[in-house]
Amino acid sequence: MTSRWRLRHLLLAPHRLAFFMGAMMLGASALWWAGLLLARALQWPLSPVVPAALIHALLMSLAYMPLFFCGFLYTAGPKWLKLPAVSARSLLPALATLMTGWAVAWIGLHWQLQMAALGMGLVALGWTALSLRLTHMVWCSRVSDKTHTRLVSAACLMGAGVMFALAVSLALNSMPLLRTGVQMGIWWFLAPVFAVVSHRMMPFFSASLIQSLDAWWPNWVLAVMLGTLLFEGLVSVVDLWWWPQPPALRWLQVLIEASLALLMLGLALRWGLIQSLKIRLLAMLHGGFVWLGVALALNAVSHGLMAASDDAASLGLAPLHAMAMGYLGCTMFAMVTRISSGHGGRKESADNLVWSLYWVLQAAVVLRVSAAMAEALSQALTLAAVAAWCVVMLGWAVRYGDWFGTPRPDGRDG
Repeated sequence: MTSRWRLRHLLLAPHRLAFFMGAMMLGASALWWAGLLLARALQWPLSPVVPAALIHALLMSLAYMPLFFCGFLYTAGPKWLKLPAVSARSLLPALATLMTGWAVAWIGLHWQLQMAALGMGLVALGWTALSLRLTHMVWCSRVSDKTHTRLVSAACLMGAGVMFALAVSLALNSMPLLRTGVQMGIWWFLAPVFAVVSHRMMPFFSASLIQSLDAWWPNWVLAVMLGTLLFEGLVSVVDLWWWPQPPALRWLQVLIEASLALLMLGLALRWGLIQSLKIRLLAMLHGGFVWLGVALALNAVSHGLMAASDDAASLGLAPLHAMAMGYLGCTMFAMVTRISSGHGGRKESADNLVWSLYWVLQAAVVLRVSAAMAEALSQALTLAAVAAWCVVMLGWAVRYGDWFGTPRPDGRDG
């Protein structure tokens, strides 16, 4: 077997093909946002047909994360469900449709709304095909416990519905609907998938470090986690359509979010945050989960400021970036690293390069959250955050993109 990079090697396993596509979208999205901010800082005129902030929100959430979901779910899913492995070649038509859709949508978002709607429709069709296949796998499985796979399947179908709604909003030139769809995509599609995977995998990985910790945690914990995300999504959508809100309602949000933040941070400690520091790859996963608690705490503070000021003051986008970059971004980084190593025939560990990139990623999250709260330094901190994000994601994509196109070092298939 040759060790040279070949396109055909991407078809050796689902995670190779989907992760490679996700890495391309991730790198392109990072470079696009960095270029846009640089142009804005240099006062170069740019006028996309969709507001740049909305394009950013769309690309940085739905453009690449579903591709990483596909690689993970079609690698781990058959094992969880005790079904035959899925071939990467069978996923290629749906993934090609999805990638073509993003290419068309990306151009359309800058040039022509109907073109963007067409592209988003193709994205929705590709993701729907992948989601329905996963749902069929869950239906066909005879394992006794399908709680996690059913929930993930439901979230993926929700994602398909959101993508179709985004296509309609672009066709109608409705920016409020587009904003609503993006918020629903983050809180009711992406975040629930991460929450379900966190509930299944983190106690399992940490059980070897904590004698009193069961590998499988009760489902009420998962129900609370998902209820938290549904609540936050509802609050985000209501804020888009009903502003300002009564102070009494804001204080109720503060009470709920503060309680949930304490619960999530306590859960992080119970699942072995401190003990995980002995193992880099596990510490990366736990570090991502901590950001969920931090995001909820920031939301509580932000809504408290709104309640005290008749919605005149808040923390802006700080809670959302803590959620999206912190929890979703860091968890994605850790899980894809683990799968790429383990299923690539390499040791499941974070070497010095990955460990360094992970801490630059943490710095990027801190800088971006700080930029949302420090108006005077917002532009400088945002540029620094984007620079750090680009370093991490491009370095990470190049490193593992090289692995996906080369054979396993042990000579095995997959």
